[in-house]
Amino acid sequence: MRDINQFTITEEVKKSFRTEEGSRFKFLLEKLLEHLHDYTRETNLTHEEWMRTLNFLYDCGKISTPERHEFILLSDVLGFSALVDMINTRGGATEGSNLGPFYLDNAPRKPLGADLAGPREGVSVLCHGVVRDTLGHPLPGAIVDTWQADGSGTYPIQEEGQDKYDLRGIFETDESGRYYYTTVLPKPYTVPYDGPVGELLRAGNRHAWRAAHLHYMIRAQKMRSIVTEVFFENTEYVDNDAVFGVRKSLIAKVEPYKAEKAGDLALERRPDAMLEFDFVLAPG
Repeated sequence: MRDINQFTITEEVKKSFRTEEGSRFKFLLEKLLEHLHDYTRETNLTHEEWMRTLNFLYDCGKISTPERHEFILLSDVLGFSALVDMINTRGGATEGSNLGPFYLDNAPRKPLGADLAGPREGVSVLCHGVVRDTLGHPLPGAIVDTWQADGSGTYPIQEEGQDKYDLRGIFETDESGRYYYTTVLPKPYTVPYDGPVGELLRAGNRHAWRAAHLHYMIRAQKMRSIVTEVFFENTEYVDNDAVFGVRKSLIAKVEPYKAEKAGDLALERRPDAMLEFDFVLAPG
């Protein structure tokens, strides 16, 4: 029988996994065990606290659906998502920011200049820019996958009777690396507050508001893809976003629409405002 105690159990558990020496999996697993066991010893975790934690995780799984990923939301409010983004941003590339719990990987393909807003109320905005590599070369054929909340701060996926693919689109940059489309300017909103993560925020006396933003996933052949968000200058919660997603480099200025500044962009509708933001991808 193994003679283990609270100080020797960590090494015994590590040895029980017969993982490949020098593998990334072995490294990640052993570090997880070390930190988890150290936390448990340092806090003198009680049975009640241990069980409450397991029930909290169970509740996160129970409320999750293909359209709502509570564990991603938990990662976001703990700053875990933001930290992973920061660590994995490559030099010269656009900084990463939160994927969020509402991404769908099969959004409809749209032609450049299409309008995502439809009849929704709010400020119509032209979103445009260029996708480049870190040397400044434009990337024709890059994929710009975008999703967002509406002019009241709600994602269509959250509302019954709404098409979950509204306010989403996948665009392909033109020969100059340009992307452009119109949509409605989103408003701030609270992260889902009716589940275990909301309970955690209330227990910690934290607000649940996100700064208004547009989500993007940008990818191109032979380049490293990015997931990021674009925020708006001088708007609410840009200094205290609930999921720590704002970066200075990801804040853009919303200006009144000027046709001469938009140039030759062929648009489905004339917008009220315009926002320019260029994305930079690092080599894959």
